[in-house]
Amino acid sequence: MGRRDHAALATIPLARPLRDAPGPAAPPGPGEERGLKAQLAVSFSDPSYWCLHLGFFTCGFHIAFLVTHLPGEVGLCGLAATVSAASLAIIGLSNIVGSLGAGWLSQKHSMKMILFWMYASRAVAVGIYLMLPKEPWTFYAFSVVLGLTWLATVPPTAGLVAKLFGVRYLATLFGFTLLSHQIGGFFGAWLGGLALAGTGSYDWMWYADIVLALIAAVANLPIREAPVRPAAQAA
Repeated sequence: MGRRDHAALATIPLARPLRDAPGPAAPPGPGEERGLKAQLAVSFSDPSYWCLHLGFFTCGFHIAFLVTHLPGEVGLCGLAATVSAASLAIIGLSNIVGSLGAGWLSQKHSMKMILFWMYASRAVAVGIYLMLPKEPWTFYAFSVVLGLTWLATVPPTAGLVAKLFGVRYLATLFGFTLLSHQIGGFFGAWLGGLALAGTGSYDWMWYADIVLALIAAVANLPIREAPVRPAAQAA
């Protein structure tokens, strides 16, 4: 081993501190260079963010109405309470499949189109339900279809928020969309009770479900799936 070899070996200890040295910083994601206040201002001025709110409002409306009033609908149809219990259980099981499937699809396909088809399928499902005879199998099939889209809207909605504005404030920004979901849930449960008390049926609520689902489906089409760039970069 010559002198050059010894000299090369002698540099090994000197290289040790470099092993843990941080590499070049990755460029910040969309919104990650802003403060929370600035990010909220940017988000709430973006039409795409409001479209997500509208969709989630509709989702909450559907879910709360069905959870609260499906037993009443089954009773109005002259069926046993076990039908409503089984229907809610089917919705829960189908929700597992739908949510996992939506998360998987969101990695491979346009998330706004996934939301479009989910909301559109709800409108179709409610329309078909209204035309079918009110037998136990009708409620079970209806529960499977709705269960598949029940909370399957969450993965693509959260994914779009992260894609548009980054993940630094994802919890806060998605929290505001979830607030829209809960407001929709309030109206779904409350108006369902008013409809039943005023008309003796839930017909008007089903019609409202169809209209809201169609509006939510269309509202997802103009959503951008590209990050919002800072003003300095956009210029």
